[in-house]
Amino acid sequence: MGLRERLAPKPTISDEDVAKGLRWITWEAVVAMGLFSVTTSGVLAAYALVLGLSNLQIGILAAAPFLTQPVQILVIPLVERIRRRKLIAVLSWIPAQLAWLVIALIPVFFDVPSSGAAMMLLITMAARGIFVAITNCAWNGWIRDLVPQQILGGFFARRQMWANLAAMTFGLLAAFFISYWEGHAPGNEALGYTILLAFGAIFLGLPGPLFISKVPEPLMQPAPGVKPSLLSTIAPPFRDPNYRRLLLFLFLWGLALNMSIPFFAVYMLQRLELALPLVIGFSILSQAANILFLRLWGPLSDRLGIKAILSVSASLYLLVVLGWTFTAMPDRHYLTIPLLAGLHVFAGIAAGGAGFTTGTIGLKLAPKGKATAYLAAAALATSLGGGVGPLLGGRLGDFFANRQLSLELSWIDPFRSIELPTFNIVGFEFIFCITFIIGILTVSLLGSLREEGEVSREIVMDALLAPMRDAVRPVSSVPGLSFLGQFPYGILRRVPIPGLDVALGVTAYQLADMARATTVAAVQTQRRVARIGRALEKALTGVSGTTEDIEKYSSEVARQTARGAMHAGKETDLDVGRLTHSAMLGIARTFGKAGISARDALRGAGYGIVQGANETGIDYAEAAARGVEAARKVAERAGLNEEQAAVYVAQGALDAAAAMGAEALANVEASLPEDALPLDFSEWKT
Repeated sequence: MGLRERLAPKPTISDEDVAKGLRWITWEAVVAMGLFSVTTSGVLAAYALVLGLSNLQIGILAAAPFLTQPVQILVIPLVERIRRRKLIAVLSWIPAQLAWLVIALIPVFFDVPSSGAAMMLLITMAARGIFVAITNCAWNGWIRDLVPQQILGGFFARRQMWANLAAMTFGLLAAFFISYWEGHAPGNEALGYTILLAFGAIFLGLPGPLFISKVPEPLMQPAPGVKPSLLSTIAPPFRDPNYRRLLLFLFLWGLALNMSIPFFAVYMLQRLELALPLVIGFSILSQAANILFLRLWGPLSDRLGIKAILSVSASLYLLVVLGWTFTAMPDRHYLTIPLLAGLHVFAGIAAGGAGFTTGTIGLKLAPKGKATAYLAAAALATSLGGGVGPLLGGRLGDFFANRQLSLELSWIDPFRSIELPTFNIVGFEFIFCITFIIGILTVSLLGSLREEGEVSREIVMDALLAPMRDAVRPVSSVPGLSFLGQFPYGILRRVPIPGLDVALGVTAYQLADMARATTVAAVQTQRRVARIGRALEKALTGVSGTTEDIEKYSSEVARQTARGAMHAGKETDLDVGRLTHSAMLGIARTFGKAGISARDALRGAGYGIVQGANETGIDYAEAAARGVEAARKVAERAGLNEEQAAVYVAQGALDAAAAMGAEALANVEASLPEDALPLDFSEWKT
C-alpha cells in the first residue's frame, strides 16, 4: 500500500477499525507525553535559563504554542476543501517534531547564554506552534468522528493514564541523566540539554507521525448545497449561546492557569534553589497521582457528565495554586519539601480531571459531522487564554520581582522586641494569589453551561468519594493523605474555600477503609457478631483519637464506620443482618464506654448503613430495617432505651435515602416499622 492510499480516508469504518484506531491513538499519546517529559516542564525551564531567557521571555516561550493556535481558523477552509484530515495532520506533525531537534542544537551554533540563543529558541517554538495548530485542526474533527460518543470520557482518561505512565518513565530517566551529567561535566550544562533534547526528538518525536498514520480516518460527509464562506464556516460555534459560554470559560481558565503553571519550575529552581533532578522528581510524583486517579475520572465523566468532573477538579487545582504561596514565607523552610510533595500529588489528581475534561467537553458539545469549526473555536479560546496567561505572568513576574507584602506580629516591652512574620509574599507568589482569584470567578461560569445529563456538584462528590477509597490506598503513606481519620469530611466539606471539599474528599475514607478491613479480618478468624463488634470497637477508638474527638465528630465517625462495615459484605459471606448488627454493636460499645451521648452517633450509623448498602449493591431498604432492629438490641450499651435507639437510626437511614432520591426515600420508609419513624416525619419529609 502506497503512502497516498495509507493516508486516504475510508468510506466505511468497522468496529475492528475503530478498535485498531484507538490503540494507535493511545500509542501516539504515549510517545507524545514521553517527549513532553523530556523536552518541557522543568527541563525546558532550566534550558531556557541556561540560554539566557528573562522572566518575560520565558512567558513568551510558554505562550508561543498557544498564540499560534489561531492559525487553525485559516486551516479550516483547507480541511473542508481537501477533506483529507489524516494527510494534513501527518504532513504537518513531522516538521513539528523535528523542531525539537533544531532546539536541541542551539548551543552548537550560538554562544550561551546570549540574546541570539534566546531568540532562536523563541522563533523555533513559534514555528513549531504553527505546525501543531495545523495538525490539531485536522486531528480534532477526525478523532471526533472516530471515537464513539458513549466511551469518550473513559477512553481519553485511559489514554491519558498510559501517556502519563510514559511521562513518568522518561522523566525519571531524564532526571538520572541530568544528575549524572552535572556530576561528570560541571560547567557544560548546555551540551547535556542538547543530548537529552536530541534523544527525545529522534526516538520519541518522530514515531508520533508514524503512529497517527495508522489510525483510520472516517470519510468526511460532503456539506450540502453551495460551499460556505470562511465566515459562515467558523461562525456557528460563536452563535451558539451554550458553546459561547464554553468558549469564555476555556479562555479564562487557560489565562488563569497559565499565569502560574509555566513558572512553577522557575520558582523552584530560582526562589527555592532546588536541584533540577528534584524538580523533575516532583513532576514524576504528580504524574503518579495523575495515573491513580485518571482511572476514576474517566468512568465518572461518562456516567455523571464531563462538566461535573471539570468543576470539582478545577476547584482542587485552584487550591493547589494558592498553596504555592506558602512554600516560602519568607524563605525556604523545613516544611517546604513536604508541602511541595503534597501540592504535586493534589496537582496530579486535579490535572487528571481538568486536563482531559477541558478537551473532551468541547468534543461532546460539538455537533457530530460539524465538529471542525466548533473544535477549532474551542482550541482558539483555550490557546488565546493560554497565550495571554504566560505573557501576563512573565510581565507581572518582572514587576513583582522587587516587591514584597509582609504582615508581622510584634511584641515590644522595656527589655526586648520580638517580631513574628505571619504572612509574606514576594515575586511569583503575587501571581499565584492573582491566579486563585481569577480562577474562582472562572469556575463560577460553569454553572451557566448546559450539558446533556449533567448532575449537581453534591451528587458528583458523593459518587466521586466511593471509588476514591481504593485509589487513595496506594498513596496513603504520603504525608497529608491520611489525616481525615481525625477530621471528618462531612463537617469540613462545608468550609467555604474553593477546592477544599475535593482535597478532603479524595482522602476521606480512611475511617471507612478501617471498618471494612477490620470486619473482613474478624470474619476470617471468627464469624460471631460479638467478635466483629469488639474488633470494630477497638479499631474505632484507636483511629478516632481522644474522647473529645469522638464526641465532636460522633455522627461522621459513626457514619463512616457503618459505611465501611457494609462494604465488607463484598468480601465476605456475611448477610445484611450480621453486617448491620456488627457495625451497630461496635459503635454502641465505643460511645457507651466513653460516656458520650449516642444520639448523633446512631443517626450517623443509620445513614452509613444505607449509604454503604447502596454503594455495594445490597438491598438498602432491608439494610435500614435491619439497622433499626440492631439498634434495639444494642440500645442499652449506648445508654438509651430501645425506642430512642430505633428512632435515631431510622432518622439517619431516612436522611441517606432522601439524598438518594424520592424513590429511595419511599422504599426505606416502607421498610421501617411504624414505631421507629420520627413523630414529625410527615413534616420532615415535606
